[in-house]
Amino acid sequence: MPITAGETAPPAITPGTAALDVVIPVYNEERDLEPCVRRLHAHLSASFPYPFRITVADNASTDGTLEVGRRLAATLPGVSVTHLPRKGRGHALKEVWSASGAPVLAYMDVDLSTDLAALLPLVAPLISGHSDVAIGSRLSRNARVVRGAKREIISRGYNLILRGTLQTRFSDAQCGFKAIRKDVADRLLPLVEDTGWFFDTELLVLAQRTGLRIHEVPVDWVDDPDSRVDIVSTAIADLRGIARLGRALATGRLPVAELRTQLGRAPLTPVPGVPAGMTDQLLRFAAVGVASTLAYLLIYALLRVGLGAQAANLLALLITAVGNTAANRRFTFGVQGARGAARHHAQGLMIFVLGLALTSGSLAALHAVTETPHRVIELLILVVANLTATVLRFLLMRAWVFTKA
Repeated sequence: MPITAGETAPPAITPGTAALDVVIPVYNEERDLEPCVRRLHAHLSASFPYPFRITVADNASTDGTLEVGRRLAATLPGVSVTHLPRKGRGHALKEVWSASGAPVLAYMDVDLSTDLAALLPLVAPLISGHSDVAIGSRLSRNARVVRGAKREIISRGYNLILRGTLQTRFSDAQCGFKAIRKDVADRLLPLVEDTGWFFDTELLVLAQRTGLRIHEVPVDWVDDPDSRVDIVSTAIADLRGIARLGRALATGRLPVAELRTQLGRAPLTPVPGVPAGMTDQLLRFAAVGVASTLAYLLIYALLRVGLGAQAANLLALLITAVGNTAANRRFTFGVQGARGAARHHAQGLMIFVLGLALTSGSLAALHAVTETPHRVIELLILVVANLTATVLRFLLMRAWVFTKA
Protein backbone atom coordinates (compact mmCIF):
# COMPACT_ATOMS: atom_id res chain seq x y z
CA MET A 1 0.00 0.00 0.00
CA PRO A 2 1.48 3.42 -0.91
CA ILE A 3 2.66 5.76 1.81
CA THR A 4 1.04 9.17 2.14
CA ALA A 5 2.69 12.23 3.65
CA GLY A 6 2.49 12.21 7.40
CA GLU A 7 1.58 8.52 7.67
CA THR A 8 3.17 6.96 10.75
CA ALA A 9 1.29 3.69 11.09
CA PRO A 10 3.47 0.86 12.43
CA PRO A 11 4.50 -1.75 9.87
CA ALA A 12 2.38 -4.86 9.72
CA ILE A 13 3.91 -7.80 11.62
CA THR A 14 2.16 -11.08 10.87
CA PRO A 15 2.53 -14.11 13.15
CA GLY A 16 5.37 -16.41 12.20
CA THR A 17 7.17 -13.91 9.99
CA ALA A 18 10.28 -11.96 10.88
CA ALA A 19 9.69 -8.40 12.08
CA LEU A 20 13.39 -7.61 11.65
CA ASP A 21 15.97 -8.73 9.11
CA VAL A 22 19.53 -8.00 10.25
CA VAL A 23 21.95 -8.15 7.32
CA ILE A 24 25.66 -8.77 7.86
CA PRO A 25 27.60 -7.93 4.67
CA VAL A 26 30.88 -9.85 4.53
CA TYR A 27 33.89 -10.22 2.28
CA ASN A 28 36.54 -12.82 3.20
CA GLU A 29 35.47 -13.06 6.85
CA GLU A 30 35.71 -16.84 7.38
CA ARG A 31 37.44 -16.35 10.75
CA ASP A 32 35.11 -13.75 12.31
CA LEU A 33 31.77 -14.66 10.76
CA GLU A 34 30.77 -17.59 12.98
CA PRO A 35 31.43 -15.99 16.39
CA CYS A 36 29.69 -12.82 15.17
CA VAL A 37 26.53 -14.61 14.01
CA ARG A 38 26.35 -16.84 17.06
CA ARG A 39 26.73 -13.88 19.41
CA LEU A 40 24.09 -11.86 17.54
CA HIS A 41 21.71 -14.83 17.37
CA ALA A 42 22.05 -15.47 21.11
CA HIS A 43 21.42 -11.81 21.88
CA LEU A 44 18.30 -11.59 19.71
CA SER A 45 16.95 -14.88 21.01
CA ALA A 46 17.32 -13.73 24.61
CA SER A 47 16.23 -10.09 24.44
CA PHE A 48 14.44 -9.24 21.17
CA PRO A 49 10.64 -9.45 21.62
CA TYR A 50 9.77 -10.06 17.95
CA PRO A 51 10.58 -12.76 15.38
CA PHE A 52 13.84 -12.00 13.59
CA ARG A 53 16.04 -13.16 10.76
CA ILE A 54 19.81 -12.84 10.30
CA THR A 55 21.00 -12.72 6.70
CA VAL A 56 24.66 -13.20 5.86
CA ALA A 57 25.34 -11.33 2.61
CA ASP A 58 28.50 -12.83 1.14
CA ASN A 59 29.64 -10.43 -1.58
CA ALA A 60 32.19 -12.27 -3.73
CA SER A 61 34.34 -13.78 -0.96
CA THR A 62 37.29 -15.84 -2.21
CA ASP A 63 37.95 -17.74 1.03
CA GLY A 64 35.68 -20.04 3.05
CA THR A 65 33.20 -17.36 4.14
CA LEU A 66 30.32 -18.76 2.08
CA GLU A 67 30.81 -22.27 3.51
CA VAL A 68 30.79 -20.88 7.05
CA GLY A 69 27.59 -18.98 6.28
CA ARG A 70 25.89 -22.07 4.88
CA ARG A 71 26.88 -24.08 7.95
CA LEU A 72 25.41 -21.44 10.24
CA ALA A 73 22.20 -21.30 8.18
CA ALA A 74 21.87 -25.09 8.55
CA THR A 75 22.34 -25.11 12.32
CA LEU A 76 20.80 -21.86 13.62
CA PRO A 77 17.07 -21.13 13.17
CA GLY A 78 16.36 -17.80 11.51
CA VAL A 79 19.77 -17.56 9.84
CA SER A 80 20.12 -17.49 6.05
CA VAL A 81 22.97 -16.79 3.64
CA THR A 82 22.94 -15.05 0.27
CA HIS A 83 25.86 -15.19 -2.16
CA LEU A 84 26.45 -12.18 -4.40
CA PRO A 85 28.99 -12.33 -7.25
CA ARG A 86 29.94 -8.65 -6.91
CA LYS A 87 31.89 -6.88 -4.18
CA GLY A 88 30.65 -3.79 -2.38
CA ARG A 89 28.85 -3.28 0.91
CA GLY A 90 26.32 -0.95 -0.67
CA HIS A 91 25.59 -3.45 -3.42
CA ALA A 92 25.06 -6.24 -0.86
CA LEU A 93 22.69 -4.18 1.28
CA LYS A 94 20.70 -2.95 -1.70
CA GLU A 95 20.22 -6.47 -3.08
CA VAL A 96 19.33 -8.16 0.21
CA TRP A 97 17.13 -5.37 1.54
CA SER A 98 15.24 -5.17 -1.76
CA ALA A 99 14.50 -8.91 -1.65
CA SER A 100 13.63 -9.08 2.06
CA GLY A 101 10.04 -9.42 3.21
CA ALA A 102 10.65 -8.12 6.75
CA PRO A 103 8.96 -4.79 7.60
CA VAL A 104 12.12 -3.48 9.32
CA LEU A 105 15.61 -3.90 7.84
CA ALA A 106 18.92 -3.40 9.60
CA TYR A 107 22.59 -4.05 9.09
CA MET A 108 25.72 -4.19 11.20
CA ASP A 109 29.38 -4.82 10.53
CA VAL A 110 30.75 -8.30 11.14
CA ASP A 111 33.20 -7.08 13.79
CA LEU A 112 30.28 -6.12 16.08
CA SER A 113 32.10 -3.00 17.19
CA THR A 114 28.77 -1.59 18.37
CA ASP A 115 27.34 -2.85 21.65
CA LEU A 116 24.31 -5.02 20.80
CA ALA A 117 22.34 -3.46 23.66
CA ALA A 118 21.66 -0.58 21.25
CA LEU A 119 19.89 -2.80 18.70
CA LEU A 120 16.42 -2.72 20.26
CA PRO A 121 16.52 1.07 20.84
CA LEU A 122 17.63 1.37 17.19
CA VAL A 123 14.74 -0.52 15.63
CA ALA A 124 11.91 0.07 18.16
CA PRO A 125 10.95 3.51 16.73
CA LEU A 126 10.71 1.93 13.26
CA ILE A 127 8.56 -0.95 14.46
CA SER A 128 6.23 1.50 16.25
CA GLY A 129 6.02 3.80 13.22
CA HIS A 130 7.54 6.75 15.09
CA SER A 131 10.57 7.01 12.77
CA ASP A 132 11.54 5.97 9.26
CA VAL A 133 15.32 5.51 9.43
CA ALA A 134 17.55 4.88 12.44
CA ILE A 135 21.30 5.20 12.84
CA GLY A 136 23.79 4.46 15.55
CA SER A 137 25.89 7.51 16.33
CA ARG A 138 29.42 7.49 17.70
CA LEU A 139 29.50 11.29 17.65
CA SER A 140 26.49 12.12 19.81
CA ARG A 141 27.06 13.47 23.29
CA ASN A 142 26.16 10.28 25.16
CA ALA A 143 28.08 7.86 22.92
CA ARG A 144 31.06 6.04 24.39
CA VAL A 145 33.78 5.34 21.86
CA VAL A 146 37.19 3.72 22.01
CA ARG A 147 39.31 4.38 18.92
CA GLY A 148 42.48 6.07 17.81
CA ALA A 149 42.86 9.79 17.22
CA LYS A 150 43.36 9.30 13.47
CA ARG A 151 39.98 7.64 12.93
CA GLU A 152 38.27 10.08 15.29
CA ILE A 153 39.57 13.09 13.37
CA ILE A 154 38.69 11.55 9.99
CA SER A 155 35.17 10.67 11.13
CA ARG A 156 34.43 14.09 12.57
CA GLY A 157 36.01 15.81 9.58
CA TYR A 158 33.92 13.79 7.14
CA ASN A 159 30.68 14.63 8.92
CA LEU A 160 31.64 18.32 9.02
CA ILE A 161 32.19 18.19 5.26
CA LEU A 162 28.73 16.66 4.84
CA ARG A 163 27.18 19.43 6.91
CA GLY A 164 28.94 22.10 4.87
CA THR A 165 28.29 20.64 1.41
CA LEU A 166 25.03 18.70 1.62
CA GLN A 167 23.49 20.48 4.67
CA THR A 168 23.09 17.21 6.57
CA ARG A 169 21.59 17.23 10.06
CA PHE A 170 22.40 13.69 11.19
CA SER A 171 25.55 13.33 13.28
CA ASP A 172 27.26 10.14 12.07
CA ALA A 173 26.94 8.90 8.48
CA GLN A 174 29.47 6.09 8.65
CA CYS A 175 28.65 4.02 11.73
CA GLY A 176 27.97 0.44 10.59
CA PHE A 177 24.77 0.16 12.59
CA LYS A 178 21.61 1.30 10.80
CA ALA A 179 17.98 0.37 10.17
CA ILE A 180 15.19 1.41 7.82
CA ARG A 181 11.53 0.63 7.30
CA LYS A 182 10.97 -1.69 4.35
CA ASP A 183 8.32 0.52 2.74
CA VAL A 184 10.72 3.47 2.82
CA ALA A 185 13.64 1.38 1.55
CA ASP A 186 11.61 0.24 -1.44
CA ARG A 187 11.21 3.86 -2.53
CA LEU A 188 14.72 5.12 -1.81
CA LEU A 189 16.98 2.20 -2.74
CA PRO A 190 16.39 2.47 -6.53
CA LEU A 191 17.75 6.04 -6.35
CA VAL A 192 20.95 5.15 -4.47
CA GLU A 193 23.79 4.76 -6.98
CA ASP A 194 26.79 3.99 -4.79
CA THR A 195 27.65 0.34 -4.25
CA GLY A 196 30.47 0.85 -1.73
CA TRP A 197 31.01 2.74 1.50
CA PHE A 198 29.23 5.94 0.40
CA PHE A 199 25.96 3.97 0.20
CA ASP A 200 25.05 4.88 3.80
CA THR A 201 25.59 8.60 3.29
CA GLU A 202 23.65 8.70 0.04
CA LEU A 203 20.70 6.87 1.58
CA LEU A 204 20.64 9.16 4.62
CA VAL A 205 20.84 12.34 2.54
CA LEU A 206 17.91 11.16 0.41
CA ALA A 207 15.95 10.30 3.55
CA GLN A 208 16.58 13.75 5.02
CA ARG A 209 15.76 15.60 1.80
CA THR A 210 12.47 13.73 1.43
CA GLY A 211 11.34 14.76 4.90
CA LEU A 212 11.72 11.43 6.66
CA ARG A 213 12.40 11.17 10.38
CA ILE A 214 15.90 9.91 11.19
CA HIS A 215 16.24 8.49 14.70
CA GLU A 216 19.71 8.55 16.27
CA VAL A 217 20.91 6.23 19.02
CA PRO A 218 24.14 6.98 20.91
CA VAL A 219 26.19 3.80 20.91
CA ASP A 220 29.04 2.21 22.80
CA TRP A 221 31.61 1.47 20.11
CA VAL A 222 35.06 -0.12 20.26
CA ASP A 223 37.29 0.17 17.20
CA ASP A 224 38.33 -3.04 15.47
CA PRO A 225 42.14 -2.93 15.22
CA ASP A 226 41.99 -5.53 12.44
CA SER A 227 39.75 -3.43 10.18
CA ARG A 228 40.63 -3.83 6.51
CA VAL A 229 39.08 -0.60 5.31
CA ASP A 230 41.48 1.40 3.13
CA ILE A 231 41.02 4.85 4.61
CA VAL A 232 42.63 6.79 1.74
CA SER A 233 40.74 5.13 -1.11
CA THR A 234 37.49 5.22 0.89
CA ALA A 235 37.94 8.94 1.59
CA ILE A 236 38.54 9.68 -2.10
CA ALA A 237 35.48 7.65 -3.09
CA ASP A 238 33.40 9.47 -0.48
CA LEU A 239 34.47 12.89 -1.78
CA ARG A 240 33.54 11.84 -5.31
CA GLY A 241 30.21 10.61 -3.99
CA ILE A 242 29.56 13.95 -2.29
CA ALA A 243 30.28 15.81 -5.54
CA ARG A 244 28.06 13.48 -7.58
CA LEU A 245 25.17 13.61 -5.11
CA GLY A 246 25.48 17.38 -4.76
CA ARG A 247 25.21 17.79 -8.55
CA ALA A 248 22.21 15.46 -8.71
CA LEU A 249 20.41 17.45 -6.03
CA ALA A 250 21.32 20.83 -7.52
CA THR A 251 20.20 19.90 -11.05
CA GLY A 252 16.96 18.30 -9.92
CA ARG A 253 17.90 14.91 -11.33
CA LEU A 254 16.64 13.26 -8.14
CA PRO A 255 12.84 13.52 -7.63
CA VAL A 256 13.18 14.90 -4.11
CA ALA A 257 10.07 17.11 -4.25
CA GLU A 258 7.91 14.24 -5.49
CA LEU A 259 9.23 11.87 -2.84
CA ARG A 260 8.75 14.49 -0.14
CA THR A 261 5.09 14.73 -1.13
CA GLN A 262 4.72 10.95 -1.04
CA LEU A 263 6.89 10.03 1.92
CA GLY A 264 7.53 13.13 4.00
CA ARG A 265 5.71 13.67 7.26
CA ALA A 266 2.92 16.23 7.23
CA PRO A 267 3.63 19.54 8.98
CA LEU A 268 2.33 19.98 12.49
CA THR A 269 -0.98 21.77 12.94
CA PRO A 270 -0.15 25.42 13.70
CA VAL A 271 -1.06 26.81 17.12
CA PRO A 272 -3.66 29.59 16.76
CA GLY A 273 -2.00 32.99 16.90
CA VAL A 274 1.54 31.61 16.39
CA PRO A 275 2.85 31.83 12.80
CA ALA A 276 4.04 28.48 11.44
CA GLY A 277 7.71 27.91 12.11
CA MET A 278 8.11 30.85 14.48
CA THR A 279 9.40 28.79 17.42
CA ASP A 280 12.15 27.23 15.35
CA GLN A 281 13.01 30.58 13.76
CA LEU A 282 13.15 32.26 17.16
CA LEU A 283 15.61 29.67 18.43
CA ARG A 284 17.83 30.03 15.36
CA PHE A 285 17.55 33.82 15.44
CA ALA A 286 18.47 33.83 19.14
CA ALA A 287 21.58 31.73 18.44
CA VAL A 288 22.64 34.08 15.64
CA GLY A 289 21.82 37.06 17.86
CA VAL A 290 23.99 35.82 20.73
CA ALA A 291 26.91 35.27 18.36
CA SER A 292 26.36 38.70 16.77
CA THR A 293 26.14 40.46 20.14
CA LEU A 294 29.35 38.84 21.37
CA ALA A 295 31.08 39.77 18.12
CA TYR A 296 29.72 43.32 18.40
CA LEU A 297 30.95 43.77 21.98
CA LEU A 298 34.37 42.37 21.12
CA ILE A 299 34.76 44.60 18.06
CA TYR A 300 33.47 47.62 19.98
CA ALA A 301 35.91 47.05 22.85
CA LEU A 302 38.82 46.72 20.41
CA LEU A 303 37.84 49.82 18.42
CA ARG A 304 37.12 51.86 21.56
CA VAL A 305 40.81 51.84 22.41
CA GLY A 306 41.59 54.26 19.58
CA LEU A 307 38.18 55.73 18.71
CA GLY A 308 35.38 57.60 20.38
CA ALA A 309 32.28 55.79 21.62
CA GLN A 310 30.06 56.81 18.68
CA ALA A 311 32.62 55.91 15.99
CA ALA A 312 33.42 52.57 17.60
CA ASN A 313 29.70 51.82 17.92
CA LEU A 314 29.06 52.69 14.26
CA LEU A 315 31.84 50.49 12.88
CA ALA A 316 31.10 47.58 15.21
CA LEU A 317 27.39 47.67 14.34
CA LEU A 318 28.05 47.91 10.60
CA ILE A 319 30.43 44.93 10.58
CA THR A 320 28.17 42.69 12.64
CA ALA A 321 25.01 43.81 10.80
CA VAL A 322 26.28 42.42 7.50
CA GLY A 323 27.24 39.12 9.11
CA ASN A 324 23.96 38.99 11.05
CA THR A 325 21.86 39.43 7.91
CA ALA A 326 23.83 36.74 6.05
CA ALA A 327 23.57 34.28 8.96
CA ASN A 328 19.84 34.86 9.48
CA ARG A 329 19.22 34.61 5.76
CA ARG A 330 20.81 31.16 5.64
CA PHE A 331 20.15 29.59 9.04
CA THR A 332 17.03 31.29 10.43
CA PHE A 333 14.90 31.72 7.33
CA GLY A 334 16.46 29.01 5.13
CA VAL A 335 17.17 31.21 2.10
CA GLN A 336 19.89 29.80 -0.17
CA GLY A 337 21.45 30.99 -3.40
CA ALA A 338 22.18 34.48 -4.67
CA ARG A 339 18.64 35.36 -5.69
CA GLY A 340 17.38 38.33 -3.68
CA ALA A 341 20.61 38.59 -1.70
CA ALA A 342 21.26 42.23 -2.64
CA ARG A 343 17.73 43.24 -1.63
CA HIS A 344 17.97 41.31 1.63
CA HIS A 345 21.25 43.00 2.56
CA ALA A 346 19.91 46.44 1.60
CA GLN A 347 16.89 45.90 3.84
CA GLY A 348 19.20 44.53 6.51
CA LEU A 349 21.18 47.77 6.39
CA MET A 350 17.97 49.74 6.84
CA ILE A 351 17.29 47.73 9.96
CA PHE A 352 20.91 48.44 10.93
CA VAL A 353 20.14 52.17 10.80
CA LEU A 354 17.30 51.59 13.25
CA GLY A 355 19.65 49.70 15.55
CA LEU A 356 22.21 52.46 15.20
CA ALA A 357 19.61 55.06 16.17
CA LEU A 358 18.68 53.07 19.27
CA THR A 359 22.24 52.44 20.42
CA SER A 360 23.58 55.87 19.48
CA GLY A 361 20.60 57.51 21.15
CA SER A 362 21.23 55.48 24.27
CA LEU A 363 24.90 56.51 24.30
CA ALA A 364 23.96 60.13 23.73
CA ALA A 365 21.49 60.02 26.61
CA LEU A 366 24.11 58.44 28.88
CA HIS A 367 26.73 61.03 28.02
CA ALA A 368 24.18 63.78 28.55
CA VAL A 369 23.78 62.55 32.13
CA THR A 370 27.51 62.15 32.78
CA GLU A 371 30.41 63.25 30.60
CA THR A 372 32.70 60.37 31.63
CA PRO A 373 30.60 57.27 32.35
CA HIS A 374 32.32 54.11 33.50
CA ARG A 375 33.14 51.79 30.60
CA VAL A 376 31.13 48.95 32.21
CA ILE A 377 28.01 51.16 32.46
CA GLU A 378 28.51 52.15 28.85
CA LEU A 379 28.60 48.49 27.78
CA LEU A 380 25.51 47.63 29.86
CA ILE A 381 23.53 50.43 28.23
CA LEU A 382 24.58 49.14 24.82
CA VAL A 383 23.53 45.59 25.72
CA VAL A 384 20.02 46.75 26.66
CA ALA A 385 19.77 48.87 23.50
CA ASN A 386 21.00 45.97 21.37
CA LEU A 387 18.45 43.58 22.89
CA THR A 388 15.67 46.01 22.01
CA ALA A 389 17.04 46.39 18.50
CA THR A 390 17.29 42.58 18.23
CA VAL A 391 13.58 42.09 18.93
CA LEU A 392 12.68 44.68 16.31
CA ARG A 393 15.17 43.11 13.88
CA PHE A 394 13.50 39.70 14.16
CA LEU A 395 10.02 41.11 13.63
CA LEU A 396 11.10 43.16 10.64
CA MET A 397 13.10 40.31 9.09
CA ARG A 398 10.17 37.92 9.42
CA ALA A 399 7.45 40.33 8.30
CA TRP A 400 9.37 42.41 5.76
CA VAL A 401 12.79 41.17 4.63
CA PHE A 402 12.22 37.41 4.33
CA THR A 403 8.45 37.39 4.10
CA LYS A 404 8.59 35.37 0.85
CA ALA A 405 11.46 33.13 1.95
